[in-house]
Amino acid sequence: MRKVFIDTETTGLDPKLGHRIVEIAAVEMYNRQLTGRHFHYYLNPERESEASALQIHGLTSEFLQDKQKFRDICAVFLDFIEGAELLIHNAPFDVGFLDHELGLVKQLPLKNYCSEITDTLVIAKEIHPGKRNNLDALCERYQIDNSKRTLHGALMDAELLAEVYLAMTRGQESLLMELDITPLPIDSAVIAENLHLIILPAGEKELELHSQQLENIDKESKGKCLWKHVAFSS
Repeated sequence: MRKVFIDTETTGLDPKLGHRIVEIAAVEMYNRQLTGRHFHYYLNPERESEASALQIHGLTSEFLQDKQKFRDICAVFLDFIEGAELLIHNAPFDVGFLDHELGLVKQLPLKNYCSEITDTLVIAKEIHPGKRNNLDALCERYQIDNSKRTLHGALMDAELLAEVYLAMTRGQESLLMELDITPLPIDSAVIAENLHLIILPAGEKELELHSQQLENIDKESKGKCLWKHVAFSS
């Protein structure tokens, strides 16, 4: 599965008020491995950033004035994300800005160019309910080095988000993909027909706990829990 992690920096909080994107970045992951391919541009938003936004990303109008505009890089961006699952932290914010920029250049909304859009903030809240789940808090929780993040930067944040996602979902999916499991040859298999095995059936409480664990795995893996869907025969 091809995944693309996206982050943006903007001139303010609301595209409906005319705010624009000043930086956009995306990093590619395939089969839970970062490929090294990334997309990154600073953009001329054709307006000033609000003071509060400038304090966050530090991208001044002087720095951005000679940068390309979104319309100049739109085709390259859409080509980069084509058909991938997009993962964005607090997705409604970035998607709102991207849809606004796409609309200004007569393009369809973002969802039309990707397989799906996943909000990693929703995943984090499901795993860590009631806790702080911004990117800095998650980096601290999963011991991911974010010491260079003195200001928000789209490329750095997209890369950190990819690491956080791997840490949050390191479980059933990563186990199946990362372990090099090969079947034993037939002649080395244990022949059990003459063994007298003692079978201890699980109790009601154990079955309940097992069922709950499968439900948790299935939820975190978005319906990909192998053990929940495989029928075992005696």
